[in-house]
Amino acid sequence: MLLKKAYKKLNAVLIGGCIFLSACENSSQEIKDATTKNTGVEEAQKVNLNYTLSGKTKAILQAPLMLRVQDSMPYVEFPKKIHVDFYNEGTVIESILDAKYAKYIESQSKILLRDSVRFIGLKNGDTLYCDELYWDRNRPTYQFYTDKPVQINTKTHNIKGIGFETSQDFKEKWIKQVTNSFIRVPSSEFPDH
Repeated sequence: MLLKKAYKKLNAVLIGGCIFLSACENSSQEIKDATTKNTGVEEAQKVNLNYTLSGKTKAILQAPLMLRVQDSMPYVEFPKKIHVDFYNEGTVIESILDAKYAKYIESQSKILLRDSVRFIGLKNGDTLYCDELYWDRNRPTYQFYTDKPVQINTKTHNIKGIGFETSQDFKEKWIKQVTNSFIRVPSSEFPDH
């Protein structure tokens, strides 16, 4: 009888131990996930950033969401949309930029703008449309550029092309390869027949 009780206890301990050990087993993916470095992410909502140079406002950026990611190459991401007003020396808005996504790579002082990018020069009304545009503050003349397809609408032209560069005020600009161009001519300038 004593031997029977000891046998039952030994069985209970062995079965319980097997259940315990099988319940604690992790897959190799779970172990990898648990030991992988987690990057820190800071989140800000309803962002309004004022970029100044020598005490003068150069740009005001607005976004509903900003994520600052601490990674091997830190970056700031605007995953919902971004709007920027650029100012001239007299603190008057000279151009406007909108995009549905932006990513600022801090070490390069470069911003990637993607998805429905629109850049408007307010003095002449010229408007750029593209799906990808870089904004590089380190470039001396043409801070905005892309190697992707673009469309520019002016008062008299609709121009499509591949590759584009422009200054912040959107006055100096050029398309690297024009693929299509239309000129608008008012009906008053057509000869009467």
